[in-house]
Order: sequence, then structure tokens, then C-alpha cells
Amino acid sequence: MNGPRPTPRPTRTRTRVRGAAIAAFVALAPLLPASAVAAGTLKVDAALPYVCALPSGQGAATVRITAAFPERVAVGEELLPADVTTTVEFPETTVAELTALKAATVRAETRLTVGVAQGEQRTDATWSGTGQPAAVPAEGPLALTTTGDVPSLTPGTAGGLSLTAGAFGVDLALSTTEGTATAPASLSVTCAPAPDPDGRTLLAEVPVGPGTPTGEPGTKPPSPGTPSPSRPAPGLPERDTGKDAGRPASKDPRAGRGPVAADDDTPGTPAPRPAAPSCLTKEPTPMSLSAYITGYSNVRKLEGASLIPLTCVLMEQAEPEIITGGTEDEPETHLINKAVGHFSTQGRKQTPPFKATFLTFGFAPTTATLVLEQTGPLTLYSDTLLALPYNISKTYVRAPLVLRVLDVRVNGTRLNVGSSCRTEKPLSSPEPDPATYPGDHMVLVGKGQYVWGEPATGYLLTGGGPLVGEVTIPAFKGCGTGGENLDRLLTASISGSGNYVRQIQGQTCNILNPFPPIDPECTDDGQPYQVPKPAR
Repeated sequence: MNGPRPTPRPTRTRTRVRGAAIAAFVALAPLLPASAVAAGTLKVDAALPYVCALPSGQGAATVRITAAFPERVAVGEELLPADVTTTVEFPETTVAELTALKAATVRAETRLTVGVAQGEQRTDATWSGTGQPAAVPAEGPLALTTTGDVPSLTPGTAGGLSLTAGAFGVDLALSTTEGTATAPASLSVTCAPAPDPDGRTLLAEVPVGPGTPTGEPGTKPPSPGTPSPSRPAPGLPERDTGKDAGRPASKDPRAGRGPVAADDDTPGTPAPRPAAPSCLTKEPTPMSLSAYITGYSNVRKLEGASLIPLTCVLMEQAEPEIITGGTEDEPETHLINKAVGHFSTQGRKQTPPFKATFLTFGFAPTTATLVLEQTGPLTLYSDTLLALPYNISKTYVRAPLVLRVLDVRVNGTRLNVGSSCRTEKPLSSPEPDPATYPGDHMVLVGKGQYVWGEPATGYLLTGGGPLVGEVTIPAFKGCGTGGENLDRLLTASISGSGNYVRQIQGQTCNILNPFPPIDPECTDDGQPYQVPKPAR
């Protein structure tokens, strides 16, 4: 990015996922002005016209953005937009395009570039969102809504801080009535503000006044231009950020780790680390990574979601690769990272047991104790386009997982499913590269973007973030005891396609990292410091 570093800069990235859609002609809608509707809160409800590059040609789309901002912030106080939603409505002509592709359901992902300006300083942030799978209507328009967390901002000087909507990227994942991917399986569309492709639409203007922020005691406003701690591109070393930077790696894996959680409330000490299962790499190498994952998985037939419990994942990276390509006029450089790994729960390659409660057949309260067992290696493939100043990353995580049922209770009465009740084969997802990755396995995708020196948005291998996908639950086998066969009952109740998964990975721990970041990534005994929270 040319010019001086902007004063308003993101200081942390919260969990979020990406959203998607395609567009066709719709009526242009005016921007609804933002207004203060409650003391201390500024609410935005804006309907924005865009022109999108569609497979059939250029078309117009209206994108509606809602969010809430503080009515005013102090210098050095965090400004975090809340309740951010993005709704894209497509007319009947676009629905006809989807129907022609035999699409029965769509899942939307969105990426909105938001310009942040204060005085002469300028920067861009990305607001990303993910939607739940939605049915393609037989007639009429199609509205897709996405939600997600967005980067926070911390202004370093007084003066009005304005946020404007710029370029908009939309993707659409398509599935047939059988739950299989269409051809093509997804559509990606880039959109520019209409009628001026270089134009911006004001979303909000927040006054920034002098004074002590209302945050933690002892918090001091940052000096203008002070860089905020950030993680590097995957596979690249951290920058020299302290007096010990550049020192050789210690043979003691605990040396150089960040401080452990303090027992007091002294300002400036790290927050206490939540309780988490053991996640130790027994014989670490410089390429060893560990992280916690958690999240939710929908069960479409039961119209509910089950919690994926906090689980340790141990990974071993390969050496990163640099691949060049593109054209002579527009060359491209890609950084490729690969890793293999496995779940680790008390020495077993599985998640901890977890309970899920649903209304079976719409009326019978049913509680099941479940485990996801790994039947082969977990593989990770991350491709980062190094398009300075913006670097865009897309990561695929693949894992063959069998769903095992340990215990079932219907209306409080135990249903004896035996000790061998499980899906007859691993869960499966639409696979974009079946020749390279054959067989049944779950596929989760994470998308991220970062500017060097700024916190990343979305998912990165080392920084973590959201991974999303869709799985088919196979039929069950081995369920029942004493001659009673419960396979068909569980298959009818649970098995099927279109089950949406949203997994959150925490920041990875590399216990032998010779360039540890400012923020702790590992505990004093070499476990992941960050414990993520599940998000729907």
C-alpha cells in the first residue's frame, strides 16, 4: 500500500466466515440514511446498487448492509461494528439461471471492501459473511443473507472517522436436490458500485474525540503510526519485533514462549486461558503445529445443530513452495503450504464424546452421544496468492471421519444401540479435485485475506479462523443388540445430504518457532494458548 500508514487500523480480528451469491438485473434502491436510534448507538441500514460481472454478462444487483456502531469513540478506543448482516436479493431471472444449472440449494458467501478514512489517512478493511444453505424458489426472487464478524478499528487521533462501501465480491455454492454439487459447483462474481465503478457509498461517520478510552484500566491510546502485532504470511518468518528477535532457537521448547495466564487482574497481563483438553506434541519438530477446533454441524433431517466439542489437532507441515504463473502482463506468485495431521483425544484419533439433542420425526426428544473417528490422515492444502499489498488465501482441509453412536435415549428411555453402531462409510463432501483426493471424506474450506503489517481477516493456517463445508451422513450399520436391528431407524432419522458444518480453528502453536509473535501462541508447557469458541 502506497503512502503513509493510515492512522485508523485494525487491531484484532474476530471469528467470521465468507458469504456468496450471483446477481442479475434488479431495480436500483436508494441508500437509507444512518440514524442514531438509541443512546450511544448509531445504526446503519443501507441498500446499495452494484454492477456485477455475471456468467451471462453484466447485471445490476442491490446489496443491503445493516450494522451498529458506537455513536462516538475516544482516541485509542476500539471501534467494533456489531450485528453486521449483508442481504443480496436476486430477481426471478437469476433464479432461472440457477434452476437451469439444476441447483436446488445455494450457500452464500460475501466480501465487502470497506474504506476507512480519517483526515488524510486511508485504509481498507474486509467485511465477510457466510449464509446458511437456502432453497432456490420455484418462482419469484431469491434473497440470501450472510452474517460474520468484522475487523475492529482503533483510531489514533481525534477527528471524524468515515466508513464507505466499495468493491463487493460474491460466491455461490450450488447443490442439487440429491445434495451433490452442480456443474459448475460454484460461481464467483466481482461487483463494483453503480453507477461509478470507482465510487464509494458512505455507510457511517463516527466522531473520534480526545480523552481516555472506556476500555481496560490503564489502557493508553496508541501513538499514530504504531504498528499493531500481526501474524505473517503462512510459511514466512515473523518480523524482528523485540530485543530477542533473531536469536537462535533454544533447545528448551519452553524457552521464548509467551507469558502464561496470570492469577491476578493486573492491567496488561494476558487473559486467563480457558480450560481445554490436553494438546501436547510429544516429539516436536520445527514444522509441528497444534491447535484447537470446535464448531457446529447441522443435521438437516432433524432441523437442529450439534456442537463439535473442543478437540486437539496435531499437524506436521511440509516445506512451503513458491509457484509462479499467470501471464507476462499479469504474473502471479503463489505460496503453497501443505500439512498432514490427526485429532488427538487421550491418544485416540477422534473427537471427545459429545451429546446432541433433537426432536426425532418432529416430536420425540432424542439425545445421542456421538464421536467422530478419523479413519485416515487429515490433509491440509493452503494456496496464498501474493498480490501485494493484498494477499488472498484459500485453504482446504480434508478428513475421513466416521460418525459413531455410543448411546441413544428417546424420551428419557435408553435405546440400546450396542458397541458397533456407526456410519457404514466416512462422511462425504463435494470434492473439487476428486482425481487427487479420491474416496469419501469431509471437505472444509477457509478463505482469508491480509495486508502485510495488518491483522488478517478470515482463515489462515497459522492464525486460525472459520472453516465451512457441507457433508452427507451415510447410512448406519451395526446398531442394535439381541437381534434387534436399529440401522434403518437411525438411517431414516439422521442420514442424508445438505448438513452444513462451521468449524472454528484457534491460532496454532509452534513450540519450536524461533520467532515467536508478541502475543503468546503456546502455553508454558507447549500447548495451544488460544482456545476458540464455537460459532453458528
